[in-house]
Amino acid sequence: MSFLKASIEDQDFDTIDFSNIGLDGREYENCSFSHCDFSNLNLSGLDFIECSFDHCNLSNVKLDQSVLREVQFNDCKMLGIDFSNIKQLVLSFQFKNCILNYATFQGVSMKQTHFNQCSLQEVDFSSSDVSSCVFSMCNLDRALFHHSNLQGADFSSAEHIIIDPEMNRMKAAKFSLDGLKGLLEKYQLEVI
Repeated sequence: MSFLKASIEDQDFDTIDFSNIGLDGREYENCSFSHCDFSNLNLSGLDFIECSFDHCNLSNVKLDQSVLREVQFNDCKMLGIDFSNIKQLVLSFQFKNCILNYATFQGVSMKQTHFNQCSLQEVDFSSSDVSSCVFSMCNLDRALFHHSNLQGADFSSAEHIIIDPEMNRMKAAKFSLDGLKGLLEKYQLEVI
């Protein structure tokens, strides 16, 4: 029987294939992970505090009851991750140039999160709180927003947006003129 170390602090991990060896800590604080592979790894119950992930593959990781506090994801592949069971009390993360296709944020409260130049194709944001989030130059092709709080969210530079205004709270959300087409799609109007 192996036991996880309680806490690992101020460590830099570079070019490690964790998908084969796993992680040996319970909590990671102020750590950086660069060019690491976590694909299909069970990270449930682990805490990541003030950590950064750069050029990592986190596709299909499991994050049940994990803590993500002040975590930065940059240039990461994160296909199919289910964020719906992470600990939300201290949740704060940012994504830059990440591929998050097929991820699930269903029911997650992630106010003021920034998604910058991310691919969010077929991501499920149902019942989530993305109020005041910024989707800067993101591809939201077939992303699902249903009973979501989008108040004050900035979609002004996002593309491929389709959102039903009657099924979401949208006060003060920002859209470009092109983005308005996706708000009117259900009415089958032709916007010229």
